[in-house]
Amino acid sequence: MDPGRRRSLAAGYLTGAGRYDRVRPSYPEQVVEWVVPPGAESAADLGAGTGIFTRMLLDHGLTVTALDPSADMLSVLASRLPGAAVLTGTAETTCLPGASVDLVTLAQAWHWVDPAAATAEAARVLVPGGTLGVLWNQLDVGLPWVHRLSRIMHAGDVYSPGYRPDFGPLFTRPEPMRVRWTQELDAAGVVDLAKSRSYYQRASEATRARLEANLRWYLHDYLAFPPDAVISLPYFTYAWRARAHTASP
Repeated sequence: MDPGRRRSLAAGYLTGAGRYDRVRPSYPEQVVEWVVPPGAESAADLGAGTGIFTRMLLDHGLTVTALDPSADMLSVLASRLPGAAVLTGTAETTCLPGASVDLVTLAQAWHWVDPAAATAEAARVLVPGGTLGVLWNQLDVGLPWVHRLSRIMHAGDVYSPGYRPDFGPLFTRPEPMRVRWTQELDAAGVVDLAKSRSYYQRASEATRARLEANLRWYLHDYLAFPPDAVISLPYFTYAWRARAHTASP
């Protein structure tokens, strides 16, 4: 994604944080256990949003600094997670001290950053041998009904299944992990999930109305879910971890 398009799409997350926090999926517990290295005490969660993954790091016993460029997102995070230090910033420019944390994470944020700049910054703020963890959720579009749902929501795969992130020469080769799991949402929550995405946030009122109508038709008329149905949305969580070779200059 070129930088101009990345900035344009990311602007969709400057508002709507409450809905985002309510309907966006969390992550399987085994993923955070795998990403956090033994003995780690501190972490920087970059692109933290409303703190969905930040909470898991705190629950794991880490001291966490959460960064995001959206004041709206961070206001929700600060109110929900008073134990986290909160800073406005980006993955490329954190303003954190060098060699100050054991773990840097980007959860559902890798596609919003400049990989070279973000990994260079991660290497700078990590202690020597510290860990970079990157993870994201993707709907299992291998199922035809989910594939069509994702197209209506404009929420198709972010990356192909064979994608491997490039952390550059400052890190060891990334190790992969994949977990399949389901998120339970009622039908209204699925509609709100579509509303939480950048495409909807930036769309005209007419486009928004059309998307909502198409989605409700698909859920209730085509798939025949009743209005009070609880829908199991299948996801894959993809996670990658790597160790910093040395402290960055």
